[in-house]
Amino acid sequence: MTDRKLITRLMLSCALTAAMATAYAQQAPAPEDPALKIYRAVPTKVNDLIHTKLDVRFDYKKRYLYGKEWVTLKPHFYPTDSLRLDAKGMDLKSISVVKNGKNVPLKFKYEDSLSVAIKLDKVYQNNENYTIYIDYTAKPNELKAKGSAAINDAKGLYFINPDGTEKDKPTQIWTQGETESSSAWFPTIDKPSQKTTEEITMTVPAKYVTLSNGKLVSQKANADGTRTDTWKQELPHSPYLFMMAVGDFKIYKDKWKNKEVSYYLEPKYAPYAKEIFGFTPEVIDFYSKTLGVDYPWVKYSQIVVRDYVSGAMENTSATLHGDYVQATKRELLDAYFSTGQSTIVHELFHQWFGDYVTAESWSNLTVNESFANFSETIWAEHKYGKDAGDDHNYADMQSYLRSPGANTKNLVRFYYGDKEEVFDAVTYQKGGRILNMLRNYLGNAAFYKGLNIYLKTNAFKNGEAQQLRLAFEEASGQDLNWYFNQWYYGAGHPILNISYKWNEATKTETVYLKQTQDGQTFKLPMAIDVYQGGKKVRYKAWMNNKVDSISYQLAGKPDLVNVDADKILLTKKTDAKTIEEFSFQYFNAPNYLDRYEAIEAAASDQTRKEAQKILIAALKDKYYGLRVKAIKALNLTKDDIRNPAQPILISLAQTDDNTLVRAAAISALGKLKASGNMNLFTQSLSSQSYAVQGAALNAIAALDPAKAMSLAKSLEKDNRAALTSAIMNLYTTNGNDAEWPYVYQHFIDAGIQEKFNNLRGFADMTAKVNKPEYAQQGIGQLKEAGIRFKVYGAAPFIVTQLESIKTARTAMKDDASAKAADDAIKAVNDAK
Repeated sequence: MTDRKLITRLMLSCALTAAMATAYAQQAPAPEDPALKIYRAVPTKVNDLIHTKLDVRFDYKKRYLYGKEWVTLKPHFYPTDSLRLDAKGMDLKSISVVKNGKNVPLKFKYEDSLSVAIKLDKVYQNNENYTIYIDYTAKPNELKAKGSAAINDAKGLYFINPDGTEKDKPTQIWTQGETESSSAWFPTIDKPSQKTTEEITMTVPAKYVTLSNGKLVSQKANADGTRTDTWKQELPHSPYLFMMAVGDFKIYKDKWKNKEVSYYLEPKYAPYAKEIFGFTPEVIDFYSKTLGVDYPWVKYSQIVVRDYVSGAMENTSATLHGDYVQATKRELLDAYFSTGQSTIVHELFHQWFGDYVTAESWSNLTVNESFANFSETIWAEHKYGKDAGDDHNYADMQSYLRSPGANTKNLVRFYYGDKEEVFDAVTYQKGGRILNMLRNYLGNAAFYKGLNIYLKTNAFKNGEAQQLRLAFEEASGQDLNWYFNQWYYGAGHPILNISYKWNEATKTETVYLKQTQDGQTFKLPMAIDVYQGGKKVRYKAWMNNKVDSISYQLAGKPDLVNVDADKILLTKKTDAKTIEEFSFQYFNAPNYLDRYEAIEAAASDQTRKEAQKILIAALKDKYYGLRVKAIKALNLTKDDIRNPAQPILISLAQTDDNTLVRAAAISALGKLKASGNMNLFTQSLSSQSYAVQGAALNAIAALDPAKAMSLAKSLEKDNRAALTSAIMNLYTTNGNDAEWPYVYQHFIDAGIQEKFNNLRGFADMTAKVNKPEYAQQGIGQLKEAGIRFKVYGAAPFIVTQLESIKTARTAMKDDASAKAADDAIKAVNDAK
């Protein structure tokens, strides 16, 4: 769906411990689960949605939506006298068919408060439209809806701080439709294979602004202090893409060509709207030109809300983001191609892949989400250079490879226990990598021509992977069944071992390729670059068997044979190059991963001169990500490394144009605990970069914890991101009751990533604070985190922390806190 993708990414990237990752893996359904043997067919179309008109108002006190709906439909093919609509947890007051402007009541049966079976007034043919009127009340807070790891709630409509009782939290209303939760706030056929135009009229307190799909066509002030806004979406889209948002937002208006591009933010973040979202028109332009299909909707809005249940959601023409994308100008100094920015481009690409052409079923979610994931890479490549694109693409592959059980799942998944399971590292990260491999195989021109054919052929309709294959085949003239059968309809990935042998007598270099994975043998086209005699020659090769070999007649022993020279294959690879070959690769092969692999090899054995040469050179690599990697890899306890590296690190810490490199260099120098660097660290505290400040504070703490504690007090007024983490780490390690209010409040305010990162330190401080009331505050927060993040596998880790707290408080004779910890353990274990 969304960048619920984002939540998956966060969960995968910041699992607290191996135990936590294992716990998460254990939640996946067992292979023998009967639900996994059920074929998930595309729902049969009996009736088709045509137009949906809603008139809604909100009861903030009761958390209700009072709605009136006029939904126009027609039989799909066969005549019918019945209609079934999804309607979750509602009061359905009346259902009628509209005849000559009058409502004629119909008989209906509301089943399990999930769907309503309606008996129509006659048999309708597929050339006859009919309109149903429904008067209803939606009660989302009373709906028992099941969440998932990807989206932790599914009640469709959310009232945030509706009574205004939560300090520093705005009052908002927003919706979340994917997967099938729109039917929790209006009756519909809640399937992605349906498409409908839309009109939504919202009556809200006049002080608030509204946002929905399409265009705002009217606003009317009412005598009771409310205002009625009407939004129209005149192009068809799927029900899960319907959205509403209401609240105190400041709107920054931008444009792309003649279309409005707008950003809705909380007032305190409004001054940074341009910095946060201002690159959006540039991305729209890039995607429009790349795809050969201009942005298809009447406008594009992005809104940031509180307490969002996922990462972001690509509602048609109106993307909704969690508040993690909000940032100040100072925070954005350290952002580069951050999670927030990658989410912004990801959701925007969905306006084509997901909204313009929508997956026919959740089984085919890849045609939505894999493309949105892929878009992150091509934008990074376009905007920041090929190294940045390759970095992002490789990180996604590693997320997939580290995801427990992902190698057992097909990309197109006709069998699953719950549709929510399809939103995972296979659909997102693996799927994006598969598309990037296909782009490399076909070439940019044929690949993007295929996307153009797919989009134009299926515009405002639905698509699946087979239609995608046909579009690529039409564009390229090639049969691609082998590729789709292997990557889309098969599971896993090659585990590839590469070794080499030079025969001096015959002047022959032989490359040995071996796939060691269980399951299918992968057919792998690849480029192999051979460097010899100062020249590079490229060979095209195919690996068709589990064990293959390729030989080359050469004038002399090659300096390097670079298998998968484009570094594009989705594989777990073991490459038996020598450190000398890796050194040659670092200095001569062109790609990000060529240099990355060389740095990895060098880091594993820093006694070798060639390894030291790679690492020292990589401190000045052209790409900041590899400079950071090299800095973190350095073993500064070795004189051969420290002596040449230290002056470079000092220079990087002071002058590098990338704040993350400067921060990494300061962190590395801090580990030396050399008092001569104290001035550098102290001066770095004046940086505008939170990353640099955070690294400097950590470095000072390593030399003089008391000085660091004093300096941290002066930084409390303005700290975010890495600086907040540094203060939290310092206080949880060295502080006590005086520092608890800061630690406690920042843990409460932290987002999901920060909470995961700070859990252990927060628990340690909870165990040692003197005041029992402070300990009980900490226990309460850990209990809440254990319940909230149980779906991510965090519960066992948090229970372990609570058990340690119980032991510590018992030793301190704090029986009340020990009991609170015991109760918290039970609450976390009992939570569903």
